[in-house]
Amino acid sequence: MEFKHKPVLLNECIEGLNIKPDGIYVDGTLGGAGHSKEILKKLSKNGLLIGIDRDEEALKAAKKNLENYDNVKYIYGNHDDVDLILESLNINNVDGILLDLGVSSYQLDERNRGFSYLGENKLDMRMDKNQEFTARDVVNNYPEEKLANIIYEYGEERFSRQIARNICLERKKNPIETTDKLVEIIERSIPKSKQNNGHPAKRTFQAIRIEVNNEIKPLYDTVLKCIKSLNPGGRLCIITFHSLEDRAVKKAFVEAEGHCTCPKDLPYCVCGAVSYGKIINRKPIIATKEEQAENSRSKSAKLRIFERR
Repeated sequence: MEFKHKPVLLNECIEGLNIKPDGIYVDGTLGGAGHSKEILKKLSKNGLLIGIDRDEEALKAAKKNLENYDNVKYIYGNHDDVDLILESLNINNVDGILLDLGVSSYQLDERNRGFSYLGENKLDMRMDKNQEFTARDVVNNYPEEKLANIIYEYGEERFSRQIARNICLERKKNPIETTDKLVEIIERSIPKSKQNNGHPAKRTFQAIRIEVNNEIKPLYDTVLKCIKSLNPGGRLCIITFHSLEDRAVKKAFVEAEGHCTCPKDLPYCVCGAVSYGKIINRKPIIATKEEQAENSRSKSAKLRIFERR
């Protein structure tokens, strides 16, 4: 499959990882392997890339994209389990980890997966197709209040109550099975005068996808696991596309950096604060104006980098 978009913040990620030619690197969200390909270009034959993805179709596409490289291990799994995955490979620590969170361009381009609000497809949105729980279950089975809360919290959609109410009214008549039917309900729920900031279904689709794939809740712990899996001087680069993701990453970075709460006149620390390293950029790195013009997905992207001590 041809990839329509250059990976988001590609140069910034490669620079941020500070790649050692003989090092071991993890791409925890392999996708179509756009970032991984650039990492591999920087590695020697002694270097190793571990590519993790919970989407088996994405893994197949990545293998095709990286067919000229033999120093790659492909892992079907979830980056939330990075510590267990490395343990299974008998690898204690690595020199860098990259996480490009959210839905991949590969998945968005595969319309039949139900991630896109364009066209008519089944309500699916599973990153891991072996998972039983789908977007159809959320839309047709969640109580109205829970549905509204998810659309508001994960989608930051101000019309979440109206959308949830109309979904529940519609599903009483017939189950909601397709993306275009859901889009129709969402468009009816938002006043026309307020439908001027991108596609009206964008936020709701994002919220349902996050719920289906449990993208936010484990993230804080995952970030700490990644940091603890790094060698001294190793870097963790994380790209987020959602304020809740960015908040969780920022909070974990601050926690890992450690903060001594002892009075300044004490000669040494007694509060037990532990530091795992340092935050490289206090403010997130965002895409250039040129990249934002070329790839609309990069407009909400934020890159944060942490270095292990």
